Amino acid sequence: MSDSNKLIRWGYLPDEILTHIFTFLPIKSIIICTSVSKTWKSLIQNPTFISTHLHHSHTKSQNLFLLLNISRNDREVYALHKEDDDPDFTEYTSFESPFHAPAPGFHEVVGTCNGLLCLSYDHANDIFLWNPCVRKFLQLPYPDVTVDTHGVSCTSFGFGFDPKTNDYKVVRILSIMGSPSDFVKSRPVVEVYSLSTGEWRMLSASASLPPVCAKISHRPPAFANGALHWIAVTNDKKRFVLVFDLGDEVFRQILLPELPSYTGKMMWTRVSVYGNSIAGFQRRVETGQINIWVMKEYGVASSWTKFSHQCPTLGMPSPCPVGFRRNGEVILLNIGLELVSWNPDSQNIKNLEINGYFDTFFGSYVESLALLDKATEGVVTY
Repeated sequence: MSDSNKLIRWGYLPDEILTHIFTFLPIKSIIICTSVSKTWKSLIQNPTFISTHLHHSHTKSQNLFLLLNISRNDREVYALHKEDDDPDFTEYTSFESPFHAPAPGFHEVVGTCNGLLCLSYDHANDIFLWNPCVRKFLQLPYPDVTVDTHGVSCTSFGFGFDPKTNDYKVVRILSIMGSPSDFVKSRPVVEVYSLSTGEWRMLSASASLPPVCAKISHRPPAFANGALHWIAVTNDKKRFVLVFDLGDEVFRQILLPELPSYTGKMMWTRVSVYGNSIAGFQRRVETGQINIWVMKEYGVASSWTKFSHQCPTLGMPSPCPVGFRRNGEVILLNIGLELVSWNPDSQNIKNLEINGYFDTFFGSYVESLALLDKATEGVVTY
């Protein structure tokens, strides 16, 4: 059979069979297929197919990698590392950022979800959604709340997917600072960007922020069960988990475990995704001791369970936990900005031979076709 006859037969395959075949192809092959014909391109860029492909990717464990934000030769590089059955954490691929932050800074990772990265520069107004797999990005419109409109503010970001509306959302929580002395009395303002509408809107639900909330961590929140989770601080210096449900767009709080008085200054540093729930990290800066607490039953404060005991034997002066591997090991950022993998059961430490930086981002990642159906509306192909 000639090659031309083969192409004709492919052209007569029913759409259902073609989309089924496309679902099992690697991302790069799918992108190539969009150039074969208008019919194939239309099938692949259909939002239903993109959603089906994402669901298939989530069910294939070999498609799950871990994302690291690092720098090489003063360039922003985002590397995906193999996770399953790979103790060496081998690099799978890497992407050089298409954005150029003013020296000497780097873009901060607000979060990652379904193959999309949300980036900002210095918590400012330059915010991007980027899918490196399909080489597309979208610069979000400037928010309505800025320094010019409301004055200086302390900003916390979040990014995730709302399964109720099938929409991606970016959240900005701003504590407006009339003056440094008024910080604890600052007025919180909440804005939400919706990818489906392409617009920011200010929430009246910002009033539902817990009235005791004085400060919210600037670190990227943990996205789990359709909600964002930050470490927050009350007026009387107590820490709790601030939760924002992306579907209902309301806040709630989860209490953290009460610590015995003898623990001293064990500080809650961040929340991390742990399976289908969350975990909280504590560390003592002076000694490098670490506590990890896991919420066994999501949303039930009484289910907090200590995942590990204090660990003064790690051999590092001030390790900072940044997240979990799928095998249960913890990734730590050493004082020399080296990333290491620590097994809490065996106490073994493995140097991953990867250099990070102070705000190195670490999280799960799945390759996807998100943004591929956005041919216009400000989406840039590079």
